[in-house]
Amino acid sequence: MRVQLHRALSKLGWGSRKQAWEWISAGEVRVDGRVVRDPLAWVDLEAQRVTRGGVEKGPVLRRVIALHKPRGVLTTRSDEKGRRTVYDLLPGEEAWVFPAGRLDADSEGLLVMTNDAKLAERLTEPDQHVPKTYRVTVRGSAGDEWVQALAAGVELDDGRTRPCEVRLVERTRARTVVEMVLREGRNRQIRRMWEVAGHRVTRLVRVAIGALELGALPAGEHRELTPGEVERLTQG
Repeated sequence: MRVQLHRALSKLGWGSRKQAWEWISAGEVRVDGRVVRDPLAWVDLEAQRVTRGGVEKGPVLRRVIALHKPRGVLTTRSDEKGRRTVYDLLPGEEAWVFPAGRLDADSEGLLVMTNDAKLAERLTEPDQHVPKTYRVTVRGSAGDEWVQALAAGVELDDGRTRPCEVRLVERTRARTVVEMVLREGRNRQIRRMWEVAGHRVTRLVRVAIGALELGALPAGEHRELTPGEVERLTQG
């Protein structure tokens, strides 16, 4: 399998591509015993030996973690302002993992963390159409016409949204709660959709990714997925 060197180190479980770029540029990485300082150099992971600091990475055990991201926590490795990130919720990095998809700081709920690049691609690539289910609370009483309009698709500044599922859960004068199932993932999409409808989202929780449900996992906690759960995520 031929990949660029910075991607190779990430696939081998050393760390992120950004970290790998820094290690390579610093001369810490060798390919077949020769120092390579170009992060974009191509290597064959099946035929060539890649080391960092003279150490070769052994076989990497696949890790797939379900994390309940709380509100206010960032889906990033570090933050220049010192805010909490999802990595602050994990106990260590024996096997390096990265988020398969994102939740913005104001959103909460299910986030999959993994070191399996193929699984991450399966969960995040738009053409895979993996459904993500959200429980959404908006301010005010949203009429049935807007529930139907959002389900059919609305025009945003980056194009019309795809049809989605919108199921009314609760409606009072003060708030409306719906369950939404999307098969695309634009930046702050649900919040922008409700802005078109004239309502502000006050809470947004992702409760499922495909067949994987958040369930009773407490906020800030995580768990390893079972082989069966991973298989269902992989297959659809």
